[in-house]
Amino acid sequence: MSGSTTGRGFRPAQRLIELANAVRADPRLPRDAMARLLADHGEHPDDLTEHGFSAADADELRAAVTRLTAVLTETDTDRAAHALNELLARCGARPRLSRHDGHPWHLHVDRGDDAGWADWFTAAGAHALAQLLSDNGRVAWGECAAPGCATLYLGTGPGTRRRYCSPACASRARVAAHRRRRRKEQGSTAG
Repeated sequence: MSGSTTGRGFRPAQRLIELANAVRADPRLPRDAMARLLADHGEHPDDLTEHGFSAADADELRAAVTRLTAVLTETDTDRAAHALNELLARCGARPRLSRHDGHPWHLHVDRGDDAGWADWFTAAGAHALAQLLSDNGRVAWGECAAPGCATLYLGTGPGTRRRYCSPACASRARVAAHRRRRRKEQGSTAG
């Protein structure tokens, strides 16, 4: 259980978002699909075999993702901070540097190298969200506000708080709002 050291670096918040969206799309997301997502984020293939990442591990990880998703859909900064503190306390998170599987030194916030997948993921995900909240002074993630879309996203850029998962959803929402206003204006001028 490690972080990627490829060109994009270790991105536990992005890993969390991708797993959360996958589990929301398929609450029974198969072990193999979860393993592929973890591999995409730098987990060593040897750790993701059925022996290293069992069906029971996948079930526990799926439940951990669901608990973290509750924070990802929280819009109130204070409630999100308290929820993150509870998750960090529950998984016994404590910062430590770790180097394994050919990776350089990197930060872990779990019970130790023998922590289970769910504890490790909860600690890493909650720590990543806590860091984002601390850096931004507010919730820096959310659920897309576009009608019919419930995709979770990270909104860590400068400027106003992000509301949509993508420019396409933002554009569709703006066009729909424009059309509603025009219909309302046309209805009020026709009478």
